[in-house]
Amino acid sequence: MHLLQAILMGIVQGLSEFLPISSSAHLVFTSNFYKVVKGLEIVQHSNEEVFFDIMVHLGTLIAVLIFFRKDIINILSAMWNALRKKDWSEQDAKLGLYIILGTVVTVLLAYPLNEVAEKLVYSPAIVGGLLFITGFVLLFSEYMSKKFKAYREKVDLKTSVMIGLAQGLAALPGFSRSGWTIATGLFFGLDRTTAARYSFLLSIPIILGASMVYPIINIDLHEALQYNWTAIIAGTLISCVVGYLCIKYFMKFISKFSLAIFGYYCIAAGIITAVFFSIAG
Repeated sequence: MHLLQAILMGIVQGLSEFLPISSSAHLVFTSNFYKVVKGLEIVQHSNEEVFFDIMVHLGTLIAVLIFFRKDIINILSAMWNALRKKDWSEQDAKLGLYIILGTVVTVLLAYPLNEVAEKLVYSPAIVGGLLFITGFVLLFSEYMSKKFKAYREKVDLKTSVMIGLAQGLAALPGFSRSGWTIATGLFFGLDRTTAARYSFLLSIPIILGASMVYPIINIDLHEALQYNWTAIIAGTLISCVVGYLCIKYFMKFISKFSLAIFGYYCIAAGIITAVFFSIAG
């Protein structure tokens, strides 16, 4: 892992984790494009690269925790009060339960896909094809959302399950986590701001779990001492700062504008990268 590569990937992760354009796809593209430019083999396997990917996701998780700190405190406080009073009628308490349920659904679907997802990291042309599909999902969700006469500002049980399933599918690089979850929210009548807010809050348990579980299960401590920690730390910090700014301005954007521009981008980027890596590979 080179410092320049880490800086580039930190920026890409910070931008693409919260924009509906698939951070995993863009990390795959950036890493493999860097290898092509440097004359390295795309199939080259590196545990350091996998660990770095986890760390930059941790950076964007910190960004979410900072930006939504008030929401998180309110949800945890409401759940604690609900447990004491045995009354789950408060909306924030329900939202906490829906996040837990959505996370369970995500894990049940994402776990069987994990092996396939890891192999796709070294097949950027296929990932480009999946990003192309994401673009159509975004455009179709905008089309469907216009059919609702009024948008909902509250997540319900059914919607939480469906968004959890969408997040599970997004274990595959190219299927944007934020894109598929926000799009699913729009499918079920949520307004854009509510769908985006729930999408980001739902990402917290999954990213936190992956950031903790992977190092404990897979990391070789002796091997990890040989990693380029300067590059890893730099990439993580950059992903956090860029991610925070991205959330801030994306929330303002989505409250006024549609996801169509991101849909068109995913379609174009998917085609270009699929063609490029098909030739380069």
